[in-house]
Amino acid sequence: QVQFVESGGGLVQPGGSLRLSCATSRTIGSIGSIYNMGWYRQAPGKQRDLVATITVGGSTNYADSSVKGRFTISRDIAKNLVYLQMNSLKPEDTAVYYCNKFPSPSSWGQGTQVTVSS
Repeated sequence: QVQFVESGGGLVQPGGSLRLSCATSRTIGSIGSIYNMGWYRQAPGKQRDLVATITVGGSTNYADSSVKGRFTISRDIAKNLVYLQMNSLKPEDTAVYYCNKFPSPSSWGQGTQVTVSS
């Protein structure tokens, strides 16, 4: 079973930056499994949506067109870490951000809150 732990969120002013990190833990029995990963976000009162994805090979895609040119997804497979660098943040980026497998998410972590406000 894989678990995901997100961190790096916080309160930032519009135009600011944050770097989110996602740590993955793999229990014995699934060692060697590496997944295509995604960052998702859920704004208050809205459904959870896919923001960006990265394959095992490092290919990236930004499913949410509003983040293109501002967000960058990356990963360190050796360290089991996935990152989301967020620049030029806007109030509409306020949400809880989650990482998970893509395209078939497993159980969700607690996420990390990102609040963009002056």
